[in-house]
Amino acid sequence: QVQLVESGGGLVRAGGSLRLSCAASGSTFSPYAMGWYRQAPGKQRELVAFITSGGSTNYNDSVKGRFTISRDNAKDTVHLQMNSLKPEDTAVYYCNALYIGINSWGKGTLVTVSS
Repeated sequence: QVQLVESGGGLVRAGGSLRLSCAASGSTFSPYAMGWYRQAPGKQRELVAFITSGGSTNYNDSVKGRFTISRDNAKDTVHLQMNSLKPEDTAVYYCNALYIGINSWGKGTLVTVSS
């Protein structure tokens, strides 16, 4: 089972940028599809961005053109570059790893965007 640790969250003003990282360990990283999800207070967890083992990506419509997901298989890491942040992006961001029979989550990192 892969273990995931997120980092890079924090407080930023609207219009600013943050780069989240998710470090994986405990299993071979490259076969996993990786995702970033977020959960705002009082709301359900939602998919933000997704990248397959082959590098194909998919984004929530609300972040298209602002966020970019990438992976570095040599470093067992997935990143989420977040630009033009908005107050509505405020949430706990979670990293997810998906493979046959495996669905692992990190503990999350808090992103707060002030207006």
